[in-house]
This record gives sequence, C-alpha cells and structure tokens, in this order.
Amino acid sequence: MERATEPFSPSPAEQPSRREESTLTTGRRLLYLLRTMRPKQWTKNGFVLVALIFDGKLLDLPLTVTAVWTLVCFSLVASSVYILNDLVDIERDRQHPRKRLRPLASGQLNPGLAKAAMAALAVAGLAGGVLTSFNVGLTLAVYVVLNAAYCVYLKNLVIIDVMMIAVFFVLRVAAGAVAVEVSAFSPWLYICVSLLALLIAFGKRRHEIVLLREAASGHRSSLKQYNLPFLDQIIGIVTTSGLISYTFYSFEAETALADPSRMMLTVPLIVFVVFRYLYLIHVEQRGGAPDDLLFADRPLFAAVVLWVLSVVAVIYV
Repeated sequence: MERATEPFSPSPAEQPSRREESTLTTGRRLLYLLRTMRPKQWTKNGFVLVALIFDGKLLDLPLTVTAVWTLVCFSLVASSVYILNDLVDIERDRQHPRKRLRPLASGQLNPGLAKAAMAALAVAGLAGGVLTSFNVGLTLAVYVVLNAAYCVYLKNLVIIDVMMIAVFFVLRVAAGAVAVEVSAFSPWLYICVSLLALLIAFGKRRHEIVLLREAASGHRSSLKQYNLPFLDQIIGIVTTSGLISYTFYSFEAETALADPSRMMLTVPLIVFVVFRYLYLIHVEQRGGAPDDLLFADRPLFAAVVLWVLSVVAVIYV
C-alpha cells in the first residue's frame, strides 16, 4: 500500500531570508511576479476568440483586433485573480508538493508587491474592457467578482467549486461574443465549453486526491467530500454529454456555414482529444495542471492544433 503524502513545508533554503529578500534585484522581483501571474494559463483566454471564429468573422480585421484586445484585457484581470488566489491560499499551497514552490508560498515574492500588482492588473483590465464596450467591461467585472467569491468561499463547496470553473469559461466566451457582436453563435457552443471545463476541473480534482491522498483535505477543504469512484462516474457522464453536445452542434446548430453538417468533419479530432485527456488523467495520472499538459503531451497538442485548423478550414475555405 502506498504511503500517504505528508504535508509540505518550505525548507529554509526555499524561503529567502529578509536580508536576501531586500537584496533581490528588480528583475528578480518582476520574474517572480510574472510567474505568479501565470502566463501559461493565458491559453484559457483563447476561448475569448471562439465567437469570432465560429461566427465567421475572423477575416474581419477590425473585429479581430477588437477580439484580441478583449483577450488581452481578460488576461490582465485573470492574472489579478491568480494573484488573489495565491494570497488567499498561501498556507495551503505550502502543503502541496508542487504549489509550495510558487513565489508567494515559497517566500520569494513579497505579499505587498503582489497586492499592488493585483489591484493594478484588475484596474487596467477592467478599464480596457470598458473602453471596448460597456458589455465587455460588465462581463469582466462579473468575472472578477465571481472569482473573488470563489477564492474566498465558493471553492470550498463540493460540486459548486467545479461548476464555478465552468462559469468562468463561459464568461470568456461571452466576453468575446459581446465584443464582436456575433450574429449566428450557437448556444450549443456554450454547452460544449461548459462541459469541457467540467471535464478538466473534475480531472484536476481527481489528480489532487490521487497525489495528496489523506493530505488532500488540508490543501483544499472540498476534497474531503470527493472520492475516486464518484469522480470517475462524474467524469464519464460529463465526457459523454460533451461529445454528444458537440456532435449535435456540428450538424444541427445555426452557424455561419451554408451547410452546417461540414462541421461533422471535426468530430473525430474532438473525440481523440477527449480520449487522450482521459488516458492522461486515468493512466498517467497527469491531470493536475491542464495548461502544462496541453504543451507537454505532443499527441494532445497536435490534435488540438489540428482541430483548430480544421475548424478554420471548414468555416473559411
């Protein structure tokens, strides 16, 4: 039987002394701050472009610029939320074998600097959203408020914690939709995005339980209310629902295509992406950091790129 993972605490070598912290160069501080902003996770904000692409407006340069600008604004507010999350979870992260190395948890980044950056990023992102349109600014504001509630309280509630992650992904899509004022965006895509987010989030919960075992509840209180049989069942339900929803969308939903059934050509790639992800979380136990997983696993990355290219080809060629 495997031994339970013991709680982690940064060693003295991992925690800079006050004297060492005071001598950190500006470049080092900015590097630690950038790591806390989690630029790798900006890939999630690519969902802001979903409405632009599927509504057939990718070749409209002004709208594309607007969508990309909205993506930048979303990345700014998302980074402010990541900093807030690390500030709230600083003690819990020190019990995690990987998260204990984060700049705030390890003591490499001063909390005061992190708070100032969090406020600046939130203000900049919200201001940029309002400049785009009132509705974009409102969507970003809702995202920030809900994320604050999630960081402080909602992430401790079983099932609600995962459903909120799905809401955040839908808000990304919604921000892009209102930015470019879509005309033929199918509600089925909102459903597909929600189910994809649920699959990723439940897969991450599963990984945390497998990795931390008895110490899991010390890292995230909601984990003590999950178990592997329940999560495996939920993952199966979400996977089936997601694949059915995307298939329905591909040949029935209203789209920018004259013949929507052409989108069915992309279904096999989506099936492979989902199956590959299930393989990685169940067989290789690698579901803890989906953003890293996308770039680290070549078959998964290649399939996602091919799916994006096939969607663009089907809609625009």
